[in-house]
Amino acid sequence: MLARPPPRPCSGAGDRWRRQDAPSAMPRVPAGGLGRGAAGVFKLVAARPAATTVVAAAAGERRTAGPAAAVDGAQLANGSAVAGISKLVTSTVGKSTNILWHDCPIGQNERQKLLNQKGCVVWITGLSGSGKSTLACALSRELHSRGHLTYVLDGDNLRHGLNRDLSFKAEDRAENIRRVGEVAKLFADAGLICIASLISPYRSERGACRNLLPSSSFIEVFLNAPLEVCESRDPKGLYKLARAGKIKGFTGIDDPYEPPSDCEIVIQCKIGDCPSPKSMADQVVSYLEANGFLED
Repeated sequence: MLARPPPRPCSGAGDRWRRQDAPSAMPRVPAGGLGRGAAGVFKLVAARPAATTVVAAAAGERRTAGPAAAVDGAQLANGSAVAGISKLVTSTVGKSTNILWHDCPIGQNERQKLLNQKGCVVWITGLSGSGKSTLACALSRELHSRGHLTYVLDGDNLRHGLNRDLSFKAEDRAENIRRVGEVAKLFADAGLICIASLISPYRSERGACRNLLPSSSFIEVFLNAPLEVCESRDPKGLYKLARAGKIKGFTGIDDPYEPPSDCEIVIQCKIGDCPSPKSMADQVVSYLEANGFLED
């Protein structure tokens, strides 16, 4: 019989075969299993990835390391440490430990191109009864009619679910605003025009929400309605209860409201002269058009 030629080495991405302690003539490896010859045993050896690894040192902070990067002797692969060693690739954020930021190839730019708009947050603030929810719905309806995708985060609606565990104490109200700011940021990152409608009485808390996004993507709308107008409307009867002392810490009565000092849009409402919901919405739409958030 003719001598069988030695097999050619395997090539390509993935695992490769390496023969240990074998003579120069290598027996054929049958498909679907390990080949065992008289002179030795074939062993499956995983190829080391050549791609760079991602190491997260702090929240939102990422740096790249070369292919030989290791943690306590453990080889890093695709951003994770093998053998359970992860102390240098994970982060602590707040009370969350051992977490790692994971990037995806589809980002905000891709989503914005798909939606033909730019994600942003329209944050409507003002006293209870100033017309925030009315404006939010009118704005959402107007943008929807023009083919733009929006979502409204209404303060009362969110307390039916996401924030149902929060009271109206000062610390809980602050947490309420923080949560809404984080959710609004996610909607904007998704490419939506997020409309947040909350009293949000304190500048510092609104400023913290603004700082979550690029400054141009946070559009603060102040519904500047006098207390007399809001109290005369009193759609939920809350002012009456606050005046009677049955509600404590009510904004505008026994708790302060800090009007914005540098908001993007002010909608003025005077006694006997308040704009219609449509005209208020048109004012916000004009701003969005002028600043490139609405693309044709």
